[in-house]
Amino acid sequence: MAETITIVDYHAGNLTSVRLAVEKLGRAALVTSEPEQVRAAERLIFPGVGAAQAAMDTITGLGLDGAIADYAAAGRPMLGICLGAQIILDFSEEGDVDCLGLIPGRVERLEVPAGVKVPHMGWNEVAFEQPHPLWDGLESGLQFFFVHSYAPAPAAPSAAIGMTDYHGQFASALAQENVAATQFHPERSGRVGLKVLGNFLSWDP
Repeated sequence: MAETITIVDYHAGNLTSVRLAVEKLGRAALVTSEPEQVRAAERLIFPGVGAAQAAMDTITGLGLDGAIADYAAAGRPMLGICLGAQIILDFSEEGDVDCLGLIPGRVERLEVPAGVKVPHMGWNEVAFEQPHPLWDGLESGLQFFFVHSYAPAPAAPSAAIGMTDYHGQFASALAQENVAATQFHPERSGRVGLKVLGNFLSWDP
């Protein structure tokens, strides 16, 4: 029987689109805020929208910080999405908050010229900087859907497997060992986004 995909619920946005995308790919999804269910997951998706400080307050309040760290340390596959791609790093400038520290690095506000809109919202290209199973069957330069004002800045350049230009370059996809993440929303990025999610569902790190 195919494994159930566990989706972390830490009250940071609507998880329905992620669950429906997983189900569209033919897999069962469990949405949970229970630490023990996160620890016991076979494959974990960590989505989210909103502010880093509020998210970390909720995560720690629910006891999910330790559960997510234990899950990642066990070597099983994990995918962060949007806010979940940011707070897996060490620190966020948004609220000056310490984060989960699964991948070394910081989260920084997008640096754009005066008059350029932030948040960065809409479709933009992702250049595949490093080969990774998330990109299997896809070509570099495809467009994905973004909504964000801050972006990951991993300490190791090799952790940035995708880069995007919004009046300056930022890391739009990360990977280190069994943890991967996308600043874009694959569940809102049509066929190519579903392909990224499908690749994650078959990834064996």
